[in-house]
Amino acid sequence: MPTNSSRLYSLVAGFLVALLARGDCLAAKSSGGADPTVVIDAGHGGHDRGGIPGQRVSEKDMTLDVAKRLKNVLSANGYNVVMTRDSDVFVPLGTRVAITNSYRNAIFVSVHFNATKRAGADGIETYFYSRDSLPLASAIHHYVVGGAPSGNRGVRRRGYYVLRKTSVPAVLVECGFLTNPTEAAYAQNASYRQKLAEEIAAGVRGRGSVGGSLSTTRVATSESIPLQPYMDQTKVSSSERRRSKRSHKKSARKKKKSSKPASSEAGSSSRNREG
Repeated sequence: MPTNSSRLYSLVAGFLVALLARGDCLAAKSSGGADPTVVIDAGHGGHDRGGIPGQRVSEKDMTLDVAKRLKNVLSANGYNVVMTRDSDVFVPLGTRVAITNSYRNAIFVSVHFNATKRAGADGIETYFYSRDSLPLASAIHHYVVGGAPSGNRGVRRRGYYVLRKTSVPAVLVECGFLTNPTEAAYAQNASYRQKLAEEIAAGVRGRGSVGGSLSTTRVATSESIPLQPYMDQTKVSSSERRRSKRSHKKSARKKKKSSKPASSEAGSSSRNREG
């Protein structure tokens, strides 16, 4: 039969082992071993309806619904989730960036839907800006395109404000065209919005599995997610720059007001595009 002193020794030893294990766990978290905070940004909101004038399906409502569903999926997987908005309010771009940059170990996912005057335009596209954001963009695009019936418009590099100003990996995913009758019908289906949320979440979880080889594979079946081919849209030719300046001067002379608030995600010429 064990003596009182041996029982006390065993109790103290067990306590020390538990304390050391807890210390190792905390050290792993402080060194970056923990999952990052995911900042989910539902595009537009409040007075900024999104899309183009006369658009029937409101982008701000679709983005908020998908963002809320994405929060639920990621929270269930143990992620700390922060929403830039969780109701129909307008949040300035600078505030969205400030929220994101207040978290050192974070990633940023901005949810959008596309729009254009050409009703036949369709497909999914994902944007990033900094190089360290490419694996996240590749993973999210890989899963969303693989799980959606829409076409693959590719991963694109572009200097949108919320991508350019954030100091953490950041992506903006366009979940289809609300001006396309077929894709608008998809978006209005709750089960489809849930599917989009689940695929985006799969991309967040799989961002560390992105491989280095380029591939056009659409279906997410491999253990290593391919690094997606991307189009760099940050470079503007001198001729395009001259045309832009002429157009700007002409607009200034006419004092033509913009159809969108100055602080919305971008002008219609860049946010609502076909090619």
